[in-house]
Amino acid sequence: MRMQAAELFEQKIKPPEVARRLRVSPKSAYRWHQLWRDGDREALVSRGPSGSRCRLSPRCLEKLAAYLDEGPAAHDWVEDQVWTAARVAALIGRKFHISYSVSGATRLMHRLGFSPQVPARRVAERDETAVTVWKEATWEEVKEPGRPAEATSASRTRRASPAGRPKDAPGDGAAAPRS
Repeated sequence: MRMQAAELFEQKIKPPEVARRLRVSPKSAYRWHQLWRDGDREALVSRGPSGSRCRLSPRCLEKLAAYLDEGPAAHDWVEDQVWTAARVAALIGRKFHISYSVSGATRLMHRLGFSPQVPARRVAERDETAVTVWKEATWEEVKEPGRPAEATSASRTRRASPAGRPKDAPGDGAAAPRS
């Protein structure tokens, strides 16, 4: 895209028009224009993707994908079969002795075709029987009654036509139309 911008700059096309044609922000177009003016076309050659390099080798990435395919239980997470980003970061630390943040592990999972899952959060001491009894017995007593369906209203954002309004309706002839 930068090389397309260089071609347009060589044709004396201004940065705002370059931004519009290439569908980039004007700020990017002005920055590219400045680079082009200072260093010609070669200044706009891409230097590759930005950001930090992956700290795992291609071979380690293959191993990580295999570990993820095995599932969490194979790696001592037996509570559920969910790969969270925190678990993947811990797994990378254990297996490869490399520290990854949770967000870094998330990006790495996406790169490998996995998505982090969010485990269901339940209290370990939760008594399902007691919860069911409470819902059936107590909840009906304490919940507040809601409005009946016919008590609710909905209206369009357009004004109704005066022709469809009854003659004794509020606002009928009460005020002159605004100009």
